[in-house]
Amino acid sequence: MGTSTAVTSSHSERRPFQTTLHSFSQNTGFIWRTLTEKLKSACSFLLGLWFIKGPYIYIARLIRNCSGISRRSLSVSPKMDLMTYCDFEWKGGTPHAEKIKKAYQEIYDKYHIKYVHQIRGDNYCALRATMFQVLSRGVPFPFWMREQDITKVPEMLFYKQGCNWIQQYSFGPEKYAGPKVFYKLRQCMDMLKMQWGEMYRLKEKKDREKACKMLFSDESMEYKIYEAVKFLMLYLAIEMFEGINQGQDVPNFCRMLFARDTSLDPVSFMLNHLNCIGDTGGLEQIEMFLLGYTLKLKIRALRLSKYGTEEFESSFVDVDQRDWHSITLLTEDDRHYNIPIMDK
Repeated sequence: MGTSTAVTSSHSERRPFQTTLHSFSQNTGFIWRTLTEKLKSACSFLLGLWFIKGPYIYIARLIRNCSGISRRSLSVSPKMDLMTYCDFEWKGGTPHAEKIKKAYQEIYDKYHIKYVHQIRGDNYCALRATMFQVLSRGVPFPFWMREQDITKVPEMLFYKQGCNWIQQYSFGPEKYAGPKVFYKLRQCMDMLKMQWGEMYRLKEKKDREKACKMLFSDESMEYKIYEAVKFLMLYLAIEMFEGINQGQDVPNFCRMLFARDTSLDPVSFMLNHLNCIGDTGGLEQIEMFLLGYTLKLKIRALRLSKYGTEEFESSFVDVDQRDWHSITLLTEDDRHYNIPIMDK
């Protein structure tokens, strides 16, 4: 009896501890299961977000990158509203900004220019703005280019006129000189002749615009065209310089061209000016006259920084040539040119 009572008492003393341990175990299990379920739910939610948003984020980045590449490769933008462009570019309230805004409003109201093509702002922009209008409008070859094969001009200058210094000609940002310069110049002349001829043969405006969009999205092709035009400018500069020395009548701008300390003759003109175009500098005002003379164009520029003065509208031609085609350029600083589009 004594022993049995003692055992029973011992079991009775251990029950509260076992009960507590069992209860703790149950609570711990419940908490663990609850935490596990919540953790699973959280992981599922995060994974769901990734699988839902991940592809869209990737696609968005891809589109953004592709559109950025597209914008960089497009050297002539689609036309945009002139005043929208003005508001985007000139948000400040400085006196100069207010002056430019007034100039834009002036050409919008009085010149009926409602749209603009923005031109990539590199050192080819004057040539780009000019040649885009020439090609997209179907302007024909100048008469003097139809009289001779322009692809043979480099060799003709070198072999017939002894201009061996032409080997120092460089192609904009591409430093290139030496005997192979003639091969590269021939490529440029071929490109200009081919593209100009093809554009002129397209009689529908929409077809020319489509072809221009492809051409002006290919840097290699368009740079060749600009270098060909530069070299033709040099060719005519050489002819006019010889005319000055022989006492012949030459356009007035020609004497000014060779009156500069940096271009006293065709050699220094090429080395100090033409070689820089497309690389470290663009066309200067006097060289815009030579560009127009070379392409037989009447080039007019609306110079917004000259608003309120007689120089606001400038014409880069010093002789009246009624049979020349006309183009208009838009510039804010006499360095970067855009293409204004009149509302018809």
